[in-house]
Amino acid sequence: MTATRLSPGDPAPEFTLPTDTGDTLNLADLRGRRVILYAYPAAMTPGCTKQACDFRDSLASLQAAGYEVVGISPDKPEKLAKFRERDAITFPLVSDTDKSVLTAYGAYGEKQLYGKTVTGVIRSTFVIDPDGKIERALYNVKATGHVAKIRRDLGLD
Repeated sequence: MTATRLSPGDPAPEFTLPTDTGDTLNLADLRGRRVILYAYPAAMTPGCTKQACDFRDSLASLQAAGYEVVGISPDKPEKLAKFRERDAITFPLVSDTDKSVLTAYGAYGEKQLYGKTVTGVIRSTFVIDPDGKIERALYNVKATGHVAKIRRDLGLD
């Protein structure tokens, strides 16, 4: 099960998913703004917590530069709510329990984990332009240092 990867210029797959607050988030509602959508394997694990907190700590400057941040994982909304509360996450976390959106983005499939091939969430980040097209698609990113790298890549640092 090899994931089909997105490339710059591809349309960002649309979605409407439940959030950590019990609302729903529709990607189309964010048209006109740049969106950083990042896929992570599991809330409240060390790497995912580090990545979420890095995005949280950079959120004001990302928003000032015109970016919205959305995290996506296969966790249930209830777990995402606990994650938000525990770590003071200040951006939406969306729940893709059936992994259909993660799969559409190429962020679910075979990956290497500790030398073994497993099927799971491929830690990825997508920058979506104001027209809903993929501007950047980054796969197999590292949890630590990734936000700093994306800020540099976007010319924000």
